[in-house]
Amino acid sequence: MARFLAPRPPHRPEGVSVLGRWRRARRDLFSALKPGLYRAWMAEVRTPLRDAYLVNQPDLVRLALVGRPLDFPKAGAIATALADLLGESVFVTNGPQWERQRRIIDPAFEGGKLQAIFPSMLEAAEAAAERLSARAGQEPVEIEAEASRLAADIIFRALFSAPIGAAEAAAVFDAFSRYQAAGPVVSLLDVIGAPRWAPRLRRGRREARAIRALVGALVARRAEEIAEGTAPDDLATRIMTTPDPETGAVFGPAEMLDQVMIFFLAGHETSASALAWALWLLANDGEAQARAQAEIDAAGKPEFAMLRRLPFTRDVFREALRLYPPVPMLVRETARPEHLRKRDIRRGSFFILSPWHLHRHERIWPDPDRFDPERWSRPEEAAPRREAYIPFSAGPRVCPGAGFAMMEGVLSLAVLLARFSFAPAEEPRPVARLTLRSANGIRLLVTPR
Repeated sequence: MARFLAPRPPHRPEGVSVLGRWRRARRDLFSALKPGLYRAWMAEVRTPLRDAYLVNQPDLVRLALVGRPLDFPKAGAIATALADLLGESVFVTNGPQWERQRRIIDPAFEGGKLQAIFPSMLEAAEAAAERLSARAGQEPVEIEAEASRLAADIIFRALFSAPIGAAEAAAVFDAFSRYQAAGPVVSLLDVIGAPRWAPRLRRGRREARAIRALVGALVARRAEEIAEGTAPDDLATRIMTTPDPETGAVFGPAEMLDQVMIFFLAGHETSASALAWALWLLANDGEAQARAQAEIDAAGKPEFAMLRRLPFTRDVFREALRLYPPVPMLVRETARPEHLRKRDIRRGSFFILSPWHLHRHERIWPDPDRFDPERWSRPEEAAPRREAYIPFSAGPRVCPGAGFAMMEGVLSLAVLLARFSFAPAEEPRPVARLTLRSANGIRLLVTPR
């Protein structure tokens, strides 16, 4: 089956100075990197204060994430850079603080909890289809914005049992877009290893405050409802009332806001990115789109059990996560000196794991840039799927909402493809910021079926 090649972003040309690389990274991290990273097992950049290593060798990736994760903690530079938005959420903490947070959070996603969330998720997807029907058959639709509103609606319904209003959705999408466009995730002071107490000039603080104010009001209101005994049984209530099994303590209001912020980021920003890229991939492959639509039509009425009858649609979403991972890079640091690939690596070095490069690595994946959902059912590609696919990270720090995200992606595709067909209007330009976005949006022609 013929497939098209999913484009890569532009890479750094030869001869660019260090300052030029930094300037390019401020606009888009991809444009500061060399094309050879799609074949390299490890690349390094040494400076007098801090070294950085980008690692693509699967066994070393697994070593950092699964084998010895305590020796490769989350980089403190990332926690500093994201403090305005995420505070001390489970996404950036390490050690006992992170362990306590996961002990409280993980039970909210266990067992049959996803099935309980399904009706709210379906309502949000159907509401998105209704909004899209008013624009179908007209001018191209900026599907990234529509996916963002859908994902925001889903996470608000799952967390707070209420749909997000149109004005709130637009405000959140605009604030996140401004926050991402404000500058690089990590400041130059963090790159060179300056102490954390040194003041950083971080742009995007106003947008971060706006997002936190919106979510903070909802958290405060839920705390009142819990105290009054009127709170619904949703994700927010479960997380706010679950005690640490070791200490019996629950999250306080400030810490709960930090946790909700990462759920909102993971359940909104990354999910919107994945859904938009999946629709764009299908828009460029009429055969795959028709096959997914036929599978969805045959699956019957949308219900939780229906998801098991959509294997190809699920593989489409998996392939979208491979080609366009919402979090393109995972930044760790070495907690002790290491000797890997005949290199002496200093304590405190950046140890960067790149799903973007790992998922398109030319020495791991057959035809890595080709959109090919069928690769997920071919036995001969089992090894790459197992060893070099980490859209949700891996090991103890694997995303606790991975099952939520997969259900959301497959259900959203099912609801939208049941009612519409999609065609490309222009080619998007992937850029690496906080998450993977398109510099010019993702514009599709939408036609009612």
